[in-house]
Amino acid sequence: MTDKACRECHLISDGSICPACNASNMSDDFSGIVVIIDPKGSAIARAMKVKEKGHYALRVR
Repeated sequence: MTDKACRECHLISDGSICPACNASNMSDDFSGIVVIIDPKGSAIARAMKVKEKGHYALRVR
């Protein structure tokens, strides 16, 4: 199965429903990957409004 990114929260997963926000609006057309390890201490996580650890897409089409 191929990885997909959620169009709502940008989390990358391999399912058809986002495990973080339960949206079914997933896309396999995304670019850029950022791994958030410490969401509270990361400036990138704050800019992306990410609250949980995980792999996130920078751009989802």
